[in-house]
Amino acid sequence: MSRTALEAGPDGRPPPEDDRAFLCRPKGLLTLSGLEVWERFSFLGMQAILVLYFADTVAHGGMGMSPGTAASVSAAYGTLVHLVSVAGGWLADRVLGPYRAVLWGGVLIACGHYAMAVPTGTATWAGLGLISAGTGLLKPNAATMVGKLYRTDDERRDAGFALYYMAINIGAFAGPLITGWLGDHEGWHWGFSAAAIGMTLGLIQFVAGRRHLAGRGGAAEFALAPDALRRAVRLIVAGALVAAVLATAPAVAGWLTTGRFVDLLTVVSVVAPVGYFAVMFTSPRVTAGERGRLRPYIVLFLASTVFNFVLFQAYSTMMLLAASNAATTILGFGFPASWYPSALGAFEIALAPVVAALWVRMGPRQPHASDKIAIGVVLGGPSFLLMVLPTSGHGDDAYRMSLWFLSLALANGIQAQTVKLYDDVSKPAYFGVNGAVAVAAGLAVTAAAPWLRRTMHPVH
Repeated sequence: MSRTALEAGPDGRPPPEDDRAFLCRPKGLLTLSGLEVWERFSFLGMQAILVLYFADTVAHGGMGMSPGTAASVSAAYGTLVHLVSVAGGWLADRVLGPYRAVLWGGVLIACGHYAMAVPTGTATWAGLGLISAGTGLLKPNAATMVGKLYRTDDERRDAGFALYYMAINIGAFAGPLITGWLGDHEGWHWGFSAAAIGMTLGLIQFVAGRRHLAGRGGAAEFALAPDALRRAVRLIVAGALVAAVLATAPAVAGWLTTGRFVDLLTVVSVVAPVGYFAVMFTSPRVTAGERGRLRPYIVLFLASTVFNFVLFQAYSTMMLLAASNAATTILGFGFPASWYPSALGAFEIALAPVVAALWVRMGPRQPHASDKIAIGVVLGGPSFLLMVLPTSGHGDDAYRMSLWFLSLALANGIQAQTVKLYDDVSKPAYFGVNGAVAVAAGLAVTAAAPWLRRTMHPVH
């Protein structure tokens, strides 16, 4: 994302100061927060039941995959989403503008969920493709639009983002509850239908509140002139159609199997960040000082990859484990296993204000940004180490934003391969090794903290 896009509206001026009606925040924050509630409701609600749908028997309405294959395909879908997000940020910055990128992305997501509501395999794959493309447009650019609501020096800016991320977690909490109940009681495609309705509601309120958004679609929002924009859109559509044909032809011929497509995405998820770093380190436009400040991001990139490798399995191997081994009754009340991911959103809603208050209280004594990341990775590892005991005995059973999405893509790409072992090794060994790697990575970042503090200056 360009820095100017974060600091000012499309006409180069910051948004008006008196545009406040939501907890003393700009009105546009309510619009964007509402969008994120429904987008996360639909995206994570669908993802909570996706691996269970893949692993369920065909007779029961599922896809009949083995647990390991189901987890691998689910992770590959996450890889595709985050790879496309890099392109989505570029398209908004250079061609579409953030408002239209978010709007069209939401339309694609809704269409994808409606496609998945159709009980056929073809509709499922088409729906996942549409959701991947739409999320790639919407996700990186919605946050950009939040930044455009504030001047850079506005003291309300951080609090505004805190409310925005709170909305994300509300959607993450509510989505699996609705889709999971419907998927368990009425059928998987009813759950996908709920995700479609949720995204539709998000789009309606986004369009209804567009007048409060900075950069809401005027001509000045675009990086290209109208004629050039039309040509660019035609090229994008033509390119997408060509890519679809190139992908369909090998699939019809039997060469591009699901397994090979998963492997291809993993290769891309590894090559893309390596190429991205190589370009940045060798570009003549990058100064020696900037190159020095770029080196610590390699460490943080790898730390992010390890952490999210653990986190994303909440929607794959952990879901499969919950469906087969975890208790699904509380005080006599039965609930679907797909409700477990809602705990992530609930804990984040409860703990985020506590952590934020802790950093404020500590002031200048709070840990450096690299230390906070290391602490997160170290704490993520035990979440898997804790699974060793309960699974014993069931052995059969703008560049930083791009780097962030590439780290998520790489985490999913690696996960798409490692989760294949879920069928072949004991569960204690699987979760124990995963957790130990995460802890080791966090300790390595902690050891590198002095160097990171020096080279990341002025980042605190």
